[in-house]
Amino acid sequence: MANNFWADQSVIVTGGAGFLGRYVVDALRARGVRNLFVVRSRDYDLRHEDNVKRLLDDVPATMIVHMAAVVGGIGANRAHPGRFFYENLMMGTLLMEYARRAQLQKFVTVGTICEYPKFTPVPFREETLWDGYPEETNAPYGLAKKMLLVQGQSYRQEYGFNSIHLLPVNLYGPGDNFDPETSHVIPAIIQKCEDAIRDNAPAITLWGDGTATREFIYVRDAAEAIVLAAEHFNGSEPINIGSGTEIAVRDLAALIVEATGFQGEIRYDVTRPNGQPRRQLDISRAREAFGFQAAHSFRDGLRETIAWYREHVAQQITAQAIAQQAVK
Repeated sequence: MANNFWADQSVIVTGGAGFLGRYVVDALRARGVRNLFVVRSRDYDLRHEDNVKRLLDDVPATMIVHMAAVVGGIGANRAHPGRFFYENLMMGTLLMEYARRAQLQKFVTVGTICEYPKFTPVPFREETLWDGYPEETNAPYGLAKKMLLVQGQSYRQEYGFNSIHLLPVNLYGPGDNFDPETSHVIPAIIQKCEDAIRDNAPAITLWGDGTATREFIYVRDAAEAIVLAAEHFNGSEPINIGSGTEIAVRDLAALIVEATGFQGEIRYDVTRPNGQPRRQLDISRAREAFGFQAAHSFRDGLRETIAWYREHVAQQITAQAIAQQAVK
């Protein structure tokens, strides 16, 4: 039976064609959202004010779930700090301003764990968000997203605008980004292992020394958290979205090696950065505010992600290689 709350909503989703966005769109449809508009960048380039204004004129809505972002791993953040800052800031700032002008009932900002200071005490608690500068390699991206928290709180204070701000930790799952130039740590390690198996390579090389820790949340769990927050949470304070478990990159790599069946050596390039030293969230606020608890085990999620990679990405790589050989 459809939830009456969602049946009465008209929802604009930015980033709805992306990794997380597709799962959020599916979750909204499963809840009975009848009027759902997924923004495509080819139709509405949200970096430009006239496009944002046209979007709000064209699509009557009660709510925006804003997930559109320019994202990537450490390498992409180091290569494009200016782009990551400007484009993420402009998209969010313009969209929230025009949503306010259109008097939408709610604006859901999906921020990033990169908003936290580099040396945040573990577990990360939302009240420590302003206790230092973010980790340098992803600070421009993190600060751009963090300004949307400031904007939302300011708009709530001055205009009574209902904007909420969510802080999801690192995502993984089927459909993840496996582009070696922009992927995050889990898809990057999976691809390295799978490539090494295919090429019979003796070793893979990972950035840093393997001591950095990360927390991960299965993408379907993250989508569920966003939809729960959109329905039930109306506060000004930011909310962590995570699984509550921490793992070192070395241990993560060992799990992926085991799951893929790679038999070679793992080497670490210590000339490359580790990124933030530790990352684990206090997830009690999400549990108390809207009853969220991650449901998927990490091992099961990794197996599903590897299976998806083998079915969708590895087959494509093999087909391309065969085609190239045929041309030769």
